[in-house]
Amino acid sequence: MEGVIDALTRNLLTRQAGFDWTVTEFVRVVDARLPPRVFYKHCPELQIFPAATPSGVPVHLQLLGSDPQTLAANAHQALSLGALSIDLNFGCPAKLVNRHDGGASLLRRPERVYAAIRAVFDAVGDQIPVTAKIRLGFSDRRLAIACAQAVEAGGACQLVVHGRTRDEGYRPPAHWEWIGKIRHRVKIPVVANGDIWTLEDYWKARTLSGCRDVMLGRSALADPWLAPRIRHWQLTGERLPDTTWPMRANVLTEYAHWQRQNLPERVVTSLVKQWLAQMRQGNTEADRQFQRLKRITDLATLLDSLVIDTPTQPQHRHTPLEA
Repeated sequence: MEGVIDALTRNLLTRQAGFDWTVTEFVRVVDARLPPRVFYKHCPELQIFPAATPSGVPVHLQLLGSDPQTLAANAHQALSLGALSIDLNFGCPAKLVNRHDGGASLLRRPERVYAAIRAVFDAVGDQIPVTAKIRLGFSDRRLAIACAQAVEAGGACQLVVHGRTRDEGYRPPAHWEWIGKIRHRVKIPVVANGDIWTLEDYWKARTLSGCRDVMLGRSALADPWLAPRIRHWQLTGERLPDTTWPMRANVLTEYAHWQRQNLPERVVTSLVKQWLAQMRQGNTEADRQFQRLKRITDLATLLDSLVIDTPTQPQHRHTPLEA
């Protein structure tokens, strides 16, 4: 989620009940302990303890790297700045990141996953939780369980599993049943991730993986009301209506309003269209609007062209989910 889940986006996505916690974009660790300003850039929520969005949802800090000692030093730095948790990224499939020995590249050798987790745990594990995210392997799934067990043995207290290998990227489907195989082989909580775009996907992911919890990534951007919809169903058994285009347009407009306080308008224009492109997933109206707006280069024109309306209060309806 590099480049799309900044503090403002976390704020906008967590204003309604739905998320239990959020994770920052990864802080890239190479060969040195980073200065505080880097951590504050990625996680400005650290400046107020405890680190949380304005609505009170905890924000966990994510590190990406491969050198155990450097990861440990930066985890300790983050701890000194007030980090609530350290999450290690072994799931990023980006070619540039993998070429530089980060993200999913470590999944080719479970012992390297263990070494990274253990070093961070030894540095901060007696004070704050250490967690991790993996995929089902790099090129295939042969080492998926071994990598998960390495995470657990290293001292992590929770594991998020994206249900695809690195080489599978984001091509559907996500193999939720494989997440279930991992869950049966470790004792720490496992969180299912990947291809959870709808309420039905949420239920199927839970059913096939056996996981109690799921993590939303791109789908939270595609539908900012997905997490609240899931939470509402959990609490009431009621199914909220689908997210309308005016609801999406309003969140994009507010996003632009706050981003333009600190960024040039051309950059804000690009960011708004980037989020709108995410909203196209599974939504024909958002795709139609994207095709209409994608060539606009002026921010004021773009915002004026959004169909902005105040959505009516959603009507609750009882609709059972089918597994």
